[in-house]
Amino acid sequence: MTIPMYQADAFTDKLFGGNPAAVCPLTEWLPDNIMQRIAMENNLAETAFFVANPDGTYLLRWFTPELEIDLCGHATLASAHILFTELGHNGDTIHFNTMTAGTLVVTRDGDKYAMNFPSRPASPAELPEGLLAALGGRQPIEVLRSRDYMLVYKTEDDITSMIPDHSALAKIDTLGVIVTAPGKDVDFVSRFFAPAAGVPEDPVTGSAHCNLIPYWAGKLGKNELHAYQVSARKGELWCELQGDRVLMAGKAVTFLRGSITVYLARKVFYKLLFSTFCFKV
Repeated sequence: MTIPMYQADAFTDKLFGGNPAAVCPLTEWLPDNIMQRIAMENNLAETAFFVANPDGTYLLRWFTPELEIDLCGHATLASAHILFTELGHNGDTIHFNTMTAGTLVVTRDGDKYAMNFPSRPASPAELPEGLLAALGGRQPIEVLRSRDYMLVYKTEDDITSMIPDHSALAKIDTLGVIVTAPGKDVDFVSRFFAPAAGVPEDPVTGSAHCNLIPYWAGKLGKNELHAYQVSARKGELWCELQGDRVLMAGKAVTFLRGSITVYLARKVFYKLLFSTFCFKV
């Protein structure tokens, strides 16, 4: 079985920026363990797989190198980008149906893709043992938790200067840890660490903004927000809180077009062969 594979940098308009995601269009689902192996082989924060429905919608799933994840923003944006620019999707709206996050709608808006995601406000929480030390010992001004811990700091410099201990972070009992602060040139900045999921630092994290947008909308008293994720690759997001939903808009650029050949036997024996591919710089 030969599977097309694309790679796109999401939340950026420049190659080698934003967050890279692999995108694999399928005609039907592969066995879960094969999709997990493909994600492990890609060794990117996420690999997205989607299957087209007869009604023009798509089923969508995301895998890190270690596990299937419940929600992923940048790989959803990358999937929409590939559908619009490479696979000839008609119209300006795509509906992705997911098992864990409901229906996610992506709309093409000029040179951006606007994603409609569930809002996930975080609640005040106790600082778990080991987390402060894992982040270098700097005391946050607030600690909250939803799917992930979210630590709020005073300044952008607190975030950019942080040197985390990823081995220690992998022992924390959430998927990931968000750190955030007011931005110098934008409304807020953030970083995201998820070593337990095989992603020591995620360059740009849409799912984290499901927590960040309602928090900063409340703190700043406005619903439209501009954000940077200040990882080494950096990413830019235009955000809006709409009741129990959040909008995140960003750009994307295609890096790679290729294919994977997967051999499946009765006992799900397989081998992955990456065929010749090309990319543009």
